[in-house]
Amino acid sequence: MKIVPFNSKYSTTFYDLNIEWLETYFYVEPYDREVLSNPEKHIIEPGGHIFFAIDNETEEILGTVALLKRGNDIFELTKMAVQPAARGKKVGHQLMQHCLDFARHNNFKGLYFYSNTILENAIHIYRKFGFLEVSIPDNNPYERSNIKMEFPV
Repeated sequence: MKIVPFNSKYSTTFYDLNIEWLETYFYVEPYDREVLSNPEKHIIEPGGHIFFAIDNETEEILGTVALLKRGNDIFELTKMAVQPAARGKKVGHQLMQHCLDFARHNNFKGLYFYSNTILENAIHIYRKFGFLEVSIPDNNPYERSNIKMEFPV
């Protein structure tokens, strides 16, 4: 598997993977649909990044993740989704490690994400990667999230 940066030819897959994940575990909020429908406008152009995990042999996209710029060198880890057939195969781990390495290499001052505690396995994995739970601000952009975690970069 290789991790590659955003290419507009992957926009539809970025949308489809994330919508499938949201519909499987939660629901799609208007904010999600807006960001996913135009990732170049909402993520790339403001200085964010999107990565894709691609199978070396088939060139199939296995998963994706975004780093949404929220301030000076502050990024939200968001829109991580893995194809149903690839779940449990460490695709999410590799995407997460890539984001952490990217954050360190680019001297991020902050990296955080919002989630929901019903995703117990995911929260456990985030903790293993070193993320720490912090209080959720009043301006939380996601109705479904009940936990915020930060990575001490």
